[in-house]
Amino acid sequence: MLMKRLLDIIISLLVLLLSFPLIIIISFLIATKMGYPILFKQMRPGLHGKPFYVYKFRTMTNSLDSNGNLLPDGARLTPLGKFLRKYSLDELPQFVNVLKGEMSLVGPRPLLMEYLPLYSENHARRHQVKPGITGWAQVNGRNALTWEEKFDLDCWYVDNCSFWIDLKILFLTFIKVFKSEGINHGNHATMEDFTGYD
Repeated sequence: MLMKRLLDIIISLLVLLLSFPLIIIISFLIATKMGYPILFKQMRPGLHGKPFYVYKFRTMTNSLDSNGNLLPDGARLTPLGKFLRKYSLDELPQFVNVLKGEMSLVGPRPLLMEYLPLYSENHARRHQVKPGITGWAQVNGRNALTWEEKFDLDCWYVDNCSFWIDLKILFLTFIKVFKSEGINHGNHATMEDFTGYD
């Protein structure tokens, strides 16, 4: 665990320092093309389901329909947002979450609070480790997977996590990001909500 935490701190500091000019540019582009806020902040479940605020660069507008409801994700996702998601640049602020100890570089992705009561007893084990910026599910299909497949992979990581597996996942993540694989789910711009098991 000490080695994992040291890896989290060292890599997060390096990424934030090296990408600082890029962070400034992205912030400027979001402010000019989409307005404020620049960051998207949302409460997510962390280790053992403890809530924390996860940070991302904003990729969607707040456009509403005639009834005052938010438009579907695909209609609100901007060209800039698509680019940021394609190369996972929207995830850069989450390295701050890692430095704060709320997340790790590697672990199951932090999902929505309302999903907590919907998990099976087995899949609820995904919260036995800290959520991650990337994980075993992300390098094995990402949004191209079904929810059940994702959760199975998350539980595999919980049962098999080690320093060397983390290094392997980080290496595979770089490959996936450059290839831009698994970003969309079917014809959807983002993954459909998890509503329970069929």
